[in-house]
Amino acid sequence: MSYVQGLKCRECAREYPKEPVNICEFCFGPLEVVYDYEAIGKVLSRELIASRMPNMWRYVELLPLDEAPTVGHDVGFTPLVRADNLARALGVSELYVKNDAVSYPTLSFKDRVVAVAVSKAREFGFDTVACASTGNLANAVAACAASAGLNSYIFIPSDLEQGKVLGTQIFGTNLVAVRGTYDDVNRLCTEIADKYCWAFVNINIRPFYAEGSKAYAFEIAEQLGWRTPQHIVVPMAGGSLITKVHKAFKEFAQLGLIEAAKTRIYGAQAAGCSPIVTAVKHETDLFKPVKPKTIAKSLAIGNPADGYYAIQTMTQSGGWGEDVTDAEIIAAMKLLAETEGIFTETAGGVTVGVTKKLIEQGRIPRDESIVICITGNGLKTQEALHGELTEQHLIDAKLTSFEALLVEKEAQV
Repeated sequence: MSYVQGLKCRECAREYPKEPVNICEFCFGPLEVVYDYEAIGKVLSRELIASRMPNMWRYVELLPLDEAPTVGHDVGFTPLVRADNLARALGVSELYVKNDAVSYPTLSFKDRVVAVAVSKAREFGFDTVACASTGNLANAVAACAASAGLNSYIFIPSDLEQGKVLGTQIFGTNLVAVRGTYDDVNRLCTEIADKYCWAFVNINIRPFYAEGSKAYAFEIAEQLGWRTPQHIVVPMAGGSLITKVHKAFKEFAQLGLIEAAKTRIYGAQAAGCSPIVTAVKHETDLFKPVKPKTIAKSLAIGNPADGYYAIQTMTQSGGWGEDVTDAEIIAAMKLLAETEGIFTETAGGVTVGVTKKLIEQGRIPRDESIVICITGNGLKTQEALHGELTEQHLIDAKLTSFEALLVEKEAQV
């Protein structure tokens, strides 16, 4: 049974039917999915959720499908790691890492949004799916389209990391590299979406696609024992994820699945592409688009589509925004790996680095619960670490050669 009533403009509140559209034709505001929460509240309970398979579809009543999902059946329910080693390093008492670096099948949280988008595209009858991407979305759309037997076209900036390029090509998609930034790619895709009858997951299917992010936050609340953390740090590219984390916590509270959500939500960006954070620091809800220059390419969106709403999320929740340099990103990636054994991509280095800064600034108290969002795997962004790690030891295949190495290392202590 579907609980989706339709779409509504986030600005003028004009209502629309369930169709592949994302912009209000009257005020040009973004559209969002509307649910029948009264009906959901009559059927959804902690017990029902807990009885279901450990994947994102355990929250299906709060996801925007009219039929059963047709792809991505094993997506979601990634680990929430109690990060005690990292907590000691940062000087805090209760710290968790929500680890979508191990998400199935393409090692990023984009598997969630794409599972929803492609299932919805099939409901609408599309035979081709497409996207503009900084990398992780490219991987997820290509993989999901292959499993669904759909054609796919993926558009990326031409300077993307090779791990993400190869991780897209392997699925046999039509990969198109565009000279320019992500914002240039996205403008092109908007023109293509207007001309061709394709399901662009982050354009005409965007209202449905974005709802998949909520499962990330639903899982956090359930894995914490049906409560929300006091603080959560979320990476921001287009700004959608942070708004959906906020929406998910509010939906759970509205349905009585958790107590009133009082989580302070913090946005994290790289210093080389921080239009949303800059606006927060200047205490304005208007951001100025920028040209990205950062190793955190998955967050390199200079004109974020949901930037305005991301700013509102941070300010209304009592949170804040912060950014980190490329050097701080690398240091944070190494810190997470060395303390918790988690290899995150550069975006995760941003959230860990920003968390460290916010704690040092006193914005996040040291004695309250904190969740750090890790949204992608470090195997995808290995280029960022070239020349930044300890060199390997090269020895002959002889015991004496190894023993000489030990003597050398002891002398350095």
